Amino acid sequence: MASGATPGGRALVLGGGGVTGVAWEIGMLLGLAEAGPDLSAADLFVGTSAGSVVAAQLTSGVPLDQLFDAQLADATGEIAAHMSRAALARFVLAMAWPGDPQRARARLGRAALRAKTVSEAERRSIIEQRLPSHDWPQQRLLIPAVDAETGAVVVFTKDSDVSLVDAVAASCAVPLVWPPMTIGSHRYIDGGVRSVANVDFAAGCERVVVIAPTTAGLRRADRLSSQVRELSKARKDVRAAIVSPDSAARTAIGPNVLDPSHRAASANAGRMQADGEVKRVQAVWT
Repeated sequence: MASGATPGGRALVLGGGGVTGVAWEIGMLLGLAEAGPDLSAADLFVGTSAGSVVAAQLTSGVPLDQLFDAQLADATGEIAAHMSRAALARFVLAMAWPGDPQRARARLGRAALRAKTVSEAERRSIIEQRLPSHDWPQQRLLIPAVDAETGAVVVFTKDSDVSLVDAVAASCAVPLVWPPMTIGSHRYIDGGVRSVANVDFAAGCERVVVIAPTTAGLRRADRLSSQVRELSKARKDVRAAIVSPDSAARTAIGPNVLDPSHRAASANAGRMQADGEVKRVQAVWT
């Protein structure tokens, strides 16, 4: 396990959830900041898949309202996609297979290496467009991805000698939908294959806010609620809150989280939902 937490510090954990998840998270963060708690002041950021995009945007220095406006703009340049039923079945089968979870991840990774998708260059170009800055931030940022061959988890940081664009592209490489991304001699798939938010990487922080478009996990240990409970076992005084979409936000997001036409609705839904979450988040953050 990788932990970049400063003992006693505050962590913002941002989970995966497709292009609509990026939009909903940005809307939620703006809504919370407008009402009080500015989560961009975190000591540690953990960004998985869509959450890695949001973390990179949030730490870029671009104001939240500008990031939000970008979600409302025309989605030109994004590629609409969806996971077919056959691909979803292979995903579930690989991840629910009993036994060693690393072997299950490797099984899925090898299937991703054989899948027909857009090129790596095309996918990387999309990620480049999403990031206002291509430089690693000064803030501590952890971006997990999974080695497609071995199933091993790697956590990229500014000390990894890997570009921010490559780290985010690797963490966002949804298997069987997007191509595994090449970094050095390895190819990587989505960090969400390990966990949708990898909350346990915030171990050591006293206050942890998790903003995640989905909280599910095929294995009990992968579920966000289970990971939060593990944080409290490691540190008795930890305070944590998990924020996920309410019913209105789930409707706005729609059934396909990879559909960029739902970005604006998802961003607005996140911003509106924040009013109902602010007291709970404020109690943890301050």
